Amino acid sequence: MSLSLSSASPQASPPPPGAPASSAFAASASRHAQRAVSSRRFSVLPGFGLSLGFTVVYLSLIVLLPLSAVFLKTLTLTWDSFWATVTAPRVLASYRLSFGASLIAAVINAVFGLLVAWVLVRYRFPGKRLIDALVDLPFALPTAVAGIALTALFAGNGWIGQWLEPLGIKVAFTPLGVVVALTFIGLPFVVRTVQPVLEDVEHELEEAAASLGATRLQTFVRVILPAILPAWLTGFALAFARATGEYGSVIFIAGNMPMVSEITPLLIYSKLEQFDYAGATAIAVVMLLLSFLLLLAVNLLQGWMRRCRDGAPAPVAPAAPTSSSFFSSPEH
Repeated sequence: MSLSLSSASPQASPPPPGAPASSAFAASASRHAQRAVSSRRFSVLPGFGLSLGFTVVYLSLIVLLPLSAVFLKTLTLTWDSFWATVTAPRVLASYRLSFGASLIAAVINAVFGLLVAWVLVRYRFPGKRLIDALVDLPFALPTAVAGIALTALFAGNGWIGQWLEPLGIKVAFTPLGVVVALTFIGLPFVVRTVQPVLEDVEHELEEAAASLGATRLQTFVRVILPAILPAWLTGFALAFARATGEYGSVIFIAGNMPMVSEITPLLIYSKLEQFDYAGATAIAVVMLLLSFLLLLAVNLLQGWMRRCRDGAPAPVAPAAPTSSSFFSSPEH
C-alpha cells in the first residue's frame, strides 16, 4: 500500500474568521517548520541526563577526589602547625621562585608566542611546516629530556653557556635557568591558542585600515588586538598554570639550592621522601589556592573585556571620512 505525500503531511487548520490570509499562511508555515526541526533532532550521544551524570562522575573521580584528599590530609594538622609549615623561610623562598619565574616565563611566551603565531599565519616561506611542527615539540618531549638538553646547552662548558659565562651571565644552576626551562615548556600554549584566532581575522580589515590612513601600530592596536586579546590572555594563563607545576625540566637546570634555586614542587617531593605527608599536602594546598586565585583573576579580566567589547555602542561613521582623521577621531 502506498502513501501519498498529501496524506502524510498534516493539514493546516483553517484561519479564524476575520484573520487575514497572509497571517494564517505564516502561522501554518511556522508550525510546519517547527515540526520539521523537531523531527530532525537527533544526537549520537545519549540524552542530557545520562551525559551529565557521566560527566559529573568522571570529573569527580579524576579531579575532585584527588583534590579533596589533599585538603583532608592537610586538615590533620593544627592551624599553628599548618601556618608554621607554609610560612617557613625555605618554603617562602620557593614560592617566590616558582610564581615569579612562572610569571616572567608566561610574559615572555605571551610576547614571542604571539610573534611566532603571526609569522606562521601571515607568511609563506620554506620550512614553514617544519617550524610549525617544532612548536609542538615541548608537548611531546619528556620533561626530563628537556631539562637535560637545556642543562647541556647552558652549562659552563655547553654550546651556549661557554659564550655567556665570560660575559657574566650564568644560566645553568641559577634562577635564570628556571625561567629558561619554564619558557621552553610554555611556548606552545600561547602559539596554539592565538594561531586559530589570527587565522579567522580577515586580512581585508588591515587593508581597509591602511587605506583609511592608519599606521601599523594603530592597525594592530585598534583592529587586530581586540580580536585576539581573549585568546592571548587564555594562552598566557595556560602557560602560567603549566609553569607553576613544572618539575621534570626544572630540577636538572635549577641546581636545587635551598633559598636560591629550589622550586616548590621539589620541596613537596622532598617532604614526601621524609614521610611528612601532611606537610607536603599543606604546601600543595597553598600552591593550589594561589594558582586558582591567579587564574580566576585572569578569567574575570577576560570576561570584563568581553562584556566591554560586546556592550560598546557601534561607532557612527561620518558621511565622508578623510584618510587622515578616521583613526585619530575619538569616535573611532
